[in-house]
Formats: sequence, structure tokens, C-alpha cells
Amino acid sequence: QSNAFQILISNLNYFQKLQKVNATNFQALAAEFGGESFTSTFQTRSPPSFYRAGDPILTYFPKWSVISLLRQPAGVGAGGLCAESNPAGFLESKSTTCTRFFKNLASSCTVDSALNAASYYNFTVLKVPRGMTDPQNMEFQVPVILTSQANAPLLAGNTCQNVVSQVTYEIETNGTFGIQKVSVSLGQTNLTVEPGTSLQQHFILRFRAFQQSTAASLTSPRSGNPGYIVGKPLLALTDDISYSVSFLDRGNGICSVKRHEVQFGVNAISGCKLRLKKADCSHLQQEIYQTLHGRPRPEYVAIFGNADPAQKGGWTRILNRHCSISAINCTSCCLIPVSLEIQVLWAYVGLLSNPQAHVSGVRFLYQCQSIQDSQQVTEVSLTTLVNFVDITQKPEPPRGQPKMDWKLPFDFFPFKVAFSRGVFSQKCSVSPILFLCLLLLGVLNLETT
Repeated sequence: QSNAFQILISNLNYFQKLQKVNATNFQALAAEFGGESFTSTFQTRSPPSFYRAGDPILTYFPKWSVISLLRQPAGVGAGGLCAESNPAGFLESKSTTCTRFFKNLASSCTVDSALNAASYYNFTVLKVPRGMTDPQNMEFQVPVILTSQANAPLLAGNTCQNVVSQVTYEIETNGTFGIQKVSVSLGQTNLTVEPGTSLQQHFILRFRAFQQSTAASLTSPRSGNPGYIVGKPLLALTDDISYSVSFLDRGNGICSVKRHEVQFGVNAISGCKLRLKKADCSHLQQEIYQTLHGRPRPEYVAIFGNADPAQKGGWTRILNRHCSISAINCTSCCLIPVSLEIQVLWAYVGLLSNPQAHVSGVRFLYQCQSIQDSQQVTEVSLTTLVNFVDITQKPEPPRGQPKMDWKLPFDFFPFKVAFSRGVFSQKCSVSPILFLCLLLLGVLNLETT
């Protein structure tokens, strides 16, 4: 009994023997006895569609395919040492100053990126945060434009020349459309190489609203207000510059720089012969493409005839359908475009009494042919077609209004005829009364008999 009692006491006072943990039961034990963890489950969230005030500004380095942040170094501590990790906040215009100390300026002069002017503009700024999903897309990239002279650091004797002392960023924004333009101006100085050399740097960040220049907005062509007018030019946009879509000019049969404007609602066809220079396949393709679509290449088309180049929402992107190289089974052939069809889908919108024509979509459809690399082709025939397609959705026709002079229908009661309008009904109202009198008279005669 005493042994049993001792065993009972030992079971109550000691932890049970642990089972052996291995790769098979590790996850089961962790799930059974585990609780909350400091390690949060990673959840993939899509980046926001636009910057908000105070958000860090994203940058992209194409050379290394790296996404980073726009930095605005600030001074920390009693000595105001530069803290590189301080991010620039969206719409937060401010100025910071900090100090850098160098133990050996001779070795840091040409190596330290903080002293090199190129490190402040050798990247692009993402227009909106969602550009993180496709940073290589040029639509999301805003280049940093250098507006001052900047030279690379140079160690000349006992002097480190062209050291950056001031950086000023000017950033233009357009609401939820994000950052539209970024420019930087740099100030440089020279430092004497000596022990304990220090450099004070100033960093300035300014934000302002993006505005199209007044001169450009006044001279921008219009083709209606707001809807397009038939016969007016079809408007295109490239790099914030508005102009008319054009196609080949037949002229004397030889392609030239002269071109015809595409007129809204007017189908057209034209062609010419392009004299080719001796070049490789890629240069030949590029030359013919530029001849077909014109220079510059149209990127957007105005939805309405009075579209503002500064408002991207008023323009629709042109869909391009190029030739498929995989469609040919020839390794020694060059696929060159010979035809361009400009397809424009448009429709009337608004009130029936005042319809407005607007563009719903535009597509550039190219047709190609293959030539042998060994062939000495001196000229090629090119053709351009313009085709407008009306996709207006017309409403149902309205129902007729009821007429006020409709007459009541005839039925078994013969006296409703007397209630018809007009002089004729007044004249004919004697007949029913006479019929009624004769009917009553007949009934009385039957009763007397």
C-alpha cells in the first residue's frame, strides 16, 4: 500500500514524461498546445490606388530593378548627424539640414554616394503606389529631371571637388492621378582633405499642383464642344501634346512627310510607295511603322472634341494590334508592315434633342508581309484605311398620346349613341326617343287587350 501511495504522490507532484518530438508529430503538438504568436500570418495586400498625404514616395531603380523610397536625410542627436532612413512624405513640403563627418575623405570622395550628384536623380519616381505591381511599366514611372549643372566628385590633390551640399526637389502632383513631374537642382562645393572634415547638407522638398501651361492650353485644337463635329480632326495625345491623327498622303505616289488629317466620321483610304534605304530588318520595320502611324506615334485619342490635354480622364488609349512573328515559318525572312487600318468606334450620347458624338475606342490594325533578307527591296507599297463605326444605342420609340376626342364604344345599350359629341348627334337624338315612345305604346296596347 505504501508503494502505491508513493507512486500516486509522484504522479501528482511531477510533470508527466514528455513524448519524443520528431518531424512527424512536431506540427500536431504545436497546434494542440500552441497559442497566440508574435509572428503574424503574412497576408498579401494590393497597394493603394493613389498617394495620401504623408505616405512615403516610392522610387524605382531600373538598373537594379529595385523599389525603394525617396529619402530626405534629417539631422539627429546633438551633432545633427545625417539619418539616411528618413523618408520624404507625400505633400509634405519641408527643409532639413544635417552634418556628415569623414575620417578619411580621400577614400570617401569618389565612393560615398551621399557626395555624388548622380545618386539624387539616377532613379524614377512611381506616379502612384499601385505602380509597385508593374514597376517596369513606363506609364507608372516619372523620371527625375536635373535642372542644374552637376559634375561627378573628383579628388584633385588635397581637394575633393564637386561634393553635393544642397538638394532641392520640386514635385508636381495632380490629385489622385499622382505625381506628374519631378525635378531636382543641386548645389556643389569643394572640401579640403584633412582629418575630421565635416560637411553640412541641406535637403529641400517642395510640392505644387500640376498645371498645364496656359499657352499650350489656349493653342490646343478643338473639334467640338463637347461632342465631335463631323469633318473636324480626330484629336490625339502624346506626352501631354495634343495634335490631329493623320494618315498617308497619296501626293504624286511617293510617300512624303506631308499627311492628311483624319476627319471625324469620314472614312478614307490612301496609299503611296516608300523608297527604302539599305538597313537591317529591325531598322526597316521601325521606319515603316513610323511612316504608317506618323511622328510622334499617337498614344491616346480624345473622347470628346474639347478634351483637355492636362486631364488624362478625357482621353482613351489606342489599342495596337501588330503583326505576329510566329505566324511565319521562315527564319531568314523580315516581317514588314504594309497596311494600317485606323478603326474608330463612336456613338451619340446625351439628349435626343442635342446629341453629342464621342469616341468609345480606337484601334490601329497592322497588316504585314514577309520578305527575304537576301532580297534587295528598294520600295514598298503602303496603304492606310480609316473606318468609323457608329455603335449608338438608340432608345425605344415613345408611345402615342391618347386623343381627347375618342368616342365611347358601341354596346348592347342603344342609347349611348345619343351621347356622342357634335351637331350631328344632336340632330339624330330624336330617333331613339321616338323608338322608346313606340315601344311603350306597344306595351300599353298589350295590357289593355
